[in-house]
Amino acid sequence: MAFLRAGRDLQVASINDDGTPHLVTLWYEFVGSDLCFLTFGRSQKVMNLRRDPRMTALVATGEKYEELRGVSIAGRAEIDDSPDEVILVNELVYAKHWGVIESETMRDEIKAMSAKRVVIRIKVDSMVTWDHSKLGGGY
Repeated sequence: MAFLRAGRDLQVASINDDGTPHLVTLWYEFVGSDLCFLTFGRSQKVMNLRRDPRMTALVATGEKYEELRGVSIAGRAEIDDSPDEVILVNELVYAKHWGVIESETMRDEIKAMSAKRVVIRIKVDSMVTWDHSKLGGGY
């Protein structure tokens, strides 16, 4: 869990209408134990997840093969468009990437940015992890 909490980028795959994967990168944060991300309410991923809530998410790090580590999550999306929740997650994501929100002006800007967004909460069905540093150079 520490690896996920420290991560920055979340790869999110949903299922397009024709069955192909729709893959995007987003920032995320935890609300309690739930991994959450924000997106525009009319985005392709939201249309996909409203039709079929199954999704896969990936957080990975490493530059060289022997440094690769990651977590792949299979689960279901819960979509929350309540303004208070959207603003909360937007503030958490902002603080994670840019630091403490220091002014009411910034809080107002975050609130304005939240207007057309929804929160996607991932309900985890399964997780797979890997850490190539444990291979000790033997492949």
